[in-house]
Amino acid sequence: MTKKQEKISGNYKTITCAFCKGIGKDPFEVPSKLSNCQVCNGRGRNPVVEPIQVCPYCKGSGIFYNHRMPCAVCGGKGAVTQIDKAERCAKCEGGARDPDSDLPCVSCYGLGSI
Repeated sequence: MTKKQEKISGNYKTITCAFCKGIGKDPFEVPSKLSNCQVCNGRGRNPVVEPIQVCPYCKGSGIFYNHRMPCAVCGGKGAVTQIDKAERCAKCEGGARDPDSDLPCVSCYGLGSI
């Protein structure tokens, strides 16, 4: 475990990188088709603290809405740590998107629950 992983308590599950779909290369070939995925650094897999849920903002795609960059909520992993005893966010009504701008909801940080 790395020092960063030691700071967060909990069990880790390694999941397939949603951004590159486990290939390890940048799916948009930016800056070139040989470039490693910026989310998994070419490994094709990412650790996520359990319990895991599909990212409510990108719906598990790992791609920021209408852009060629990793999702701002899950970091491109396609999954986030599930919040125990969470209540549905009143501002976005659990949809994870700000109703005015389509960006991640600022009240729940794009998780759909508080």
